[in-house]
Amino acid sequence: MSKNNTKKPSKYGWIFYAAILVFIAVNLFGGLAFNSTEKTTTSQLEDFMKQGDVAKVVIITNTRQAKVFLTQEALSKEEHRKVSESPLLPSATLAPQYVLDFGDLQNFENKINELKREYALDTVLDYDKENNYLLELLISVLPFVLIIGVWIFLMRRMSGSGGGGAGGQIFSIGKSKAKLFDEKKDTRTSFKDVAGLEGAKEEVQEIVEFLKNPDKYTALGGKIPKGALLVGPPGTGKTLLAKAVAGEARVPFFSLSGSDFVEMFVGVGASRVRDLFKQAKDKSPAIIFIDEIDAIGRARGKNNFTGSNDERENTLNQLLTEMDGFGTNTNVIVLAATNRADVLDKALMRAGRFDRQIYVDLPDLNERKEIFEVHLRPIKTAETLDVDFLARQTPGFSGADIANVCNEAALIAARNEHKAVTKQDFLDAVDRIVGGLEKKNKIITAEEKKTIAFHEAGHATVSWMLRYAAPLVKVSIVPRGQSLGAAWYLPEERQIVRPEQLMDEMCATMGGRAAEKVIFDTISTGALSDLEKVTKQARAMVTIYGLNEKLGNVTFYDSSGQNDYGFTKPYSEVTAKLIDDEISKIIEEQYQRAIQILKEHKDKLTTLANRLLEKEVIFKDDLEHIFGKRPFEVIEETEVPQSTEKSEETE
Repeated sequence: MSKNNTKKPSKYGWIFYAAILVFIAVNLFGGLAFNSTEKTTTSQLEDFMKQGDVAKVVIITNTRQAKVFLTQEALSKEEHRKVSESPLLPSATLAPQYVLDFGDLQNFENKINELKREYALDTVLDYDKENNYLLELLISVLPFVLIIGVWIFLMRRMSGSGGGGAGGQIFSIGKSKAKLFDEKKDTRTSFKDVAGLEGAKEEVQEIVEFLKNPDKYTALGGKIPKGALLVGPPGTGKTLLAKAVAGEARVPFFSLSGSDFVEMFVGVGASRVRDLFKQAKDKSPAIIFIDEIDAIGRARGKNNFTGSNDERENTLNQLLTEMDGFGTNTNVIVLAATNRADVLDKALMRAGRFDRQIYVDLPDLNERKEIFEVHLRPIKTAETLDVDFLARQTPGFSGADIANVCNEAALIAARNEHKAVTKQDFLDAVDRIVGGLEKKNKIITAEEKKTIAFHEAGHATVSWMLRYAAPLVKVSIVPRGQSLGAAWYLPEERQIVRPEQLMDEMCATMGGRAAEKVIFDTISTGALSDLEKVTKQARAMVTIYGLNEKLGNVTFYDSSGQNDYGFTKPYSEVTAKLIDDEISKIIEEQYQRAIQILKEHKDKLTTLANRLLEKEVIFKDDLEHIFGKRPFEVIEETEVPQSTEKSEETE
């Protein structure tokens, strides 16, 4: 073994070794007399005193021990020869021959005094206190020695390498925590693993191309972008895109989180930013990825009641300077991800720092299909599994949600001992994720179950009769999570929504409470989530989208997020009263509309509720059997042949 592999203990390490040796020595030799003295008992001491062998008894008050000193005549006796010949006891006057432990001090004293009176002994009874001055000194000094030793040890551990001379840093706490990815070892994610997100993927691919072949773009006078910000809801694949960049780029890739800059010590965040960009510039061209940048990039000056500049703002100021300031290097590109772009500082968002903002939205139908195909690769699925059907059954799901569905479906199939993951396993997985775990053993009375059945049947009936309401998939009265029943819909994916579409959706949502009113002539608390949903929709119609006639084309929504109204409102009290009235009016109109629809189809509503009580879960086929085709579908079928005949006559 080479000498380099043998690590010598540091000079500060001897402090610990010396302290430990002294402590052992004091404990060993400080109580040497006691350790070399013969142990005895109280009954033996009584026998010794009756024989007149005891010259002195010294009671140690703080240890409940007694030292027994024998007379010179007793030392010559055969029974005491063992203690009289001990090499560690040079004289009977220096160390005791025996030592014993006693219980109660008062009883022990009384016993000795009683023996002295009874046998007319001149045994001396004395008292002492065990004092080991060296040990006490060490105990008082040892904590300070340990604290100093630990402090020196931590300083040596935290000291930077510095590269020789006084230029090295004292503490490595100011060093960047960024991880440098090796594309051959650390990550194997490529753009092929990123399904959907075609627009975002194209832009980040171009960033990688900038660094691989910069001359292609700079030959015409263009400049390589300095940064790109990935913005989108959680779970849409922002970090996955960054991993793909790390896997595709043939340049150093530094990855860290925004919270890695935050530290309790002043100046550490700015120091880590400087060190990060120094490392990146030394290895340029390079890419820096900062995940959750809103941890340090929040707008400055907000919620700063003390009037002082806090540590987070210092870190942000240093980041702004490094990205676009004097001495910056254009061969370093910064990628960042956040789902809170509205709270970021304007100076961070400007061109020259983050030149591009790449929006990573929730996937649409085709993108969900591609994401399913990626996550289904390692899963053993049935041959008849329809990926298009799975994509249609998961509207509004993010990429992370779809990955969770695939994993949950595999677990359900394994729990049911299936040889492959089937379509029903995926449907159960969607129900499990959206609605929660089934609670079939939940205690529900017959009356409550009947109310729940009519409530859910009301939703199904109203949505079936309305043109723009989401088509029904199934209805269940099996409790899931916090809900006692649920109606599952397959909403149409719209880019824009018209007022009549919102009205139909609100009417279908109010169908549950309306059914309770029509059948039982009373209402219950079961419509809480329905009321919450329709109130949000009505408020959005009035205050955000400008879809109310009385308020007109006005919105009180601020998309930039810069105007924090706090407890104030951007409108007068008169307008606030008008808003409240219009919201209540919209909801009440749709509630009465749902009641009217249910009164017209009360018999079919009752049939549907009874079937629901019988089966607990019903599907779209059951509604078609009871109601027939949806009314607007019948109208469209009758209109199509008429238009065909007119076109033939024209020809």
